[in-house]
Amino acid sequence: MIELLSGPLFKISLLVFTVGLIFRLVQYVRGLDWRLERVAYAYMGKAGVFGAIWSVLTWILPFGTRGWRTQGFATIAFFFFHLGVVICPLFLAGHMVFMEEALGFSFPALPVAVGDVLAMLGVLGGVMLLARRITLPQVRFLTDRKDLALLGLCLLTLVTGMVARFDLFAYEFMLGLHMLSGELILILAPFTKLSHMVLFFASRAQLGIDFAVKRGGASRGPAFPW
Repeated sequence: MIELLSGPLFKISLLVFTVGLIFRLVQYVRGLDWRLERVAYAYMGKAGVFGAIWSVLTWILPFGTRGWRTQGFATIAFFFFHLGVVICPLFLAGHMVFMEEALGFSFPALPVAVGDVLAMLGVLGGVMLLARRITLPQVRFLTDRKDLALLGLCLLTLVTGMVARFDLFAYEFMLGLHMLSGELILILAPFTKLSHMVLFFASRAQLGIDFAVKRGGASRGPAFPW
């Protein structure tokens, strides 16, 4: 089973993930209105680029925006969780060994202790997000079963990875479950809200350009001449 998960199934899931997210990104760009976005974004191009970069950077930094600063619990939970589910898969030492064997390349690996801490923070952040979705009425209203299932799947991947890492229980079973849940995430990403891993950057960049160009925010000068 491990050979199947680390071989053909991993490559298939990675292919679905890559092609699917590229397709979603192309769809997003092609969905921009020709008059309202594409022509406007060509006006004051440098200001637009600055606005896009600024918008993305402020939202990926903890407490970088007013929204993050006014929602302390949610902000901490969000960034803890994403440290675990984004940084660990890309830079964990064990993952880099696997990536080198499967794909022939890898990224620089984090120190093992740092990876352990990030995984633990990811689990803590995921539990905090889950508690928030269940307990806050305004968030619970916007949450459906698919949202809970995706969050649970991400938590399952983190927890099984940690259990296998420390060999706490049934190593081969936990490793297989960890790999299976991770590959399910890759396959589901283009078809679910997990697609925000690329669409977040597209939408934040678009909003940044809107504020910079259409409203003159980056240049502090005139906006797009409608």
